[in-house]
Amino acid sequence: MKFQSLQDLKKVQKQIAAAQAQAAAEEAARAAAIRKAEADKNLFSRAIGKVAPLPAHNKAHLPIQPRQPIATQLKKDEAQVIQDSLSDEFDVSTLLDTDDALSFRRPTVGPEVTRKLRKGDWAIQREIDLHGLRSDEARLALTTFIRDAHKHGIRCVRVVHGKGLGSPGKTPVLKSKVHSWLVQKNQVMAFVQAKPAEGGAGALVVLLTPS
Repeated sequence: MKFQSLQDLKKVQKQIAAAQAQAAAEEAARAAAIRKAEADKNLFSRAIGKVAPLPAHNKAHLPIQPRQPIATQLKKDEAQVIQDSLSDEFDVSTLLDTDDALSFRRPTVGPEVTRKLRKGDWAIQREIDLHGLRSDEARLALTTFIRDAHKHGIRCVRVVHGKGLGSPGKTPVLKSKVHSWLVQKNQVMAFVQAKPAEGGAGALVVLLTPS
């Protein structure tokens, strides 16, 4: 741009200065407006203080109840007891060896097993005494005892059923039933009458299958 005179140059300079001044004034006005808005916001916050959401009145606050544990193992044990139910009507006489002690062994078990049981070659690891129990109580107790002993790897146990001296007619009521119940248990390999020092005719020494 060519200037015709010094006056023209001065005139342009004034226009530039005026434009810069206007821009500066506008920027200052914007900054002032921002500061005022921020001050108004802070003033409102300070005036009302801390706030919290109002509680919802259309909701019920119920306490959280922990879930009760399910006795899974107990149910399994109860189901196993039902499965292991023993019959009093089972005829065991044909399965017992025809000796004085009426011993028993599975068809797959050799006679040397019962001979060793009589001699005491197997150490008795546990025993159960069924004295004084009613028939149904004795059946359940024996079922549970055999199952638990087998589960824990016990191989040789003694079952005391008594000689029936306190029963009417001095008849050993439990003796024949215990024979029948044991034969019905798959965990039982063989059994023999106990030696006199271990109960004699009032007890049996029972060999269980490996667990």
